[in-house]
Amino acid sequence: MNLPFISVIIPTYGREEPLRDTIKDVLQQDYPAFEVMVVDQTQTHQPETQLFLEEVAAAGKIRWFRLEWASLPGARNYAVRRAAGEILLFIDDDVQLKPQFLATHARNYLERPEVGAVAGRVFDRMKLEDSGNKLTILDLPPEASDPGIAWYYIDLVHTVKPQWVITARGCNMSFRREIFTKYGIRFDERFRGSAVREESDFCLRLRQTGYQIWYDPDADLIHLGEETGGCHDISTRSLKYQLTFYHNHFLLGLKNLTPSQCLRFFAKLFDCHVLGHPPCNKSGSPLKVLTRFASYTLGFFNALSTVIQSSWQDGQIYTQQDQEAESSAVNSPSSVVR
Repeated sequence: MNLPFISVIIPTYGREEPLRDTIKDVLQQDYPAFEVMVVDQTQTHQPETQLFLEEVAAAGKIRWFRLEWASLPGARNYAVRRAAGEILLFIDDDVQLKPQFLATHARNYLERPEVGAVAGRVFDRMKLEDSGNKLTILDLPPEASDPGIAWYYIDLVHTVKPQWVITARGCNMSFRREIFTKYGIRFDERFRGSAVREESDFCLRLRQTGYQIWYDPDADLIHLGEETGGCHDISTRSLKYQLTFYHNHFLLGLKNLTPSQCLRFFAKLFDCHVLGHPPCNKSGSPLKVLTRFASYTLGFFNALSTVIQSSWQDGQIYTQQDQEAESSAVNSPSSVVR
């Protein structure tokens, strides 16, 4: 059997020990054909992490790319342009893997030619603790396939049955290479901060190609869910995070959904994240609701501005910078073709 070569892509920002442990888990995979790409946006590492990365890179165990900017979708695009794999697999820099992880992702592409992406199960540490790890789901409800409200019904933490899904989790997802090369789909670098919903945006556009997304609960990992790092340097409790959170949700809707879908999506966003109703279960304090409503309103107008600006620029600023740098290097008089 000709196993597909896999590029394992790990964007990272501000992570130390969790990053080292994640890389070690990848290097211990029992799959025979893969590369590890670490797209590192941390300006200064702790000495132990710096030494570890230098050693594994010098030994040819990883490809280590150092960047001066921090953008999760930008880091993904940067790696895609340099990846050698037939399958591109994205994980976070704070996950724990079992040795069969890569093989399980690969199996789905061999068995199902209609699969363009594989969504793996995520044992999210915080969500599992909240539910007591007792909840199990077989078939996702019909609402989980409705782009207007799916984001509040698709549960890739507790679902135990393989099935078609509308999106993947960004910390555990893989794609056929041709999604990027043949169809030219890129991660949208206008998704800010922790880039919440950038993978959902990508998956909605992927489904327009005719390829589908297959959920395999056996392709599981443990997501530690560190609050900071991972290509964002802001606390989830900060005002900046809240503004980018709502901006990204509104951007997803304005880009991809019909007017009726947008209305339902934005109404659910308001009900859950502003009013605090289930499944968000936030504080109903009038002051906190008012604060969240302010962020919600500002996020909408911010996203609307982003969409309007797309009429003259696509927001792929990091990709453009990278491509211009490559072009300059090729055209430099000092370049020598051997």
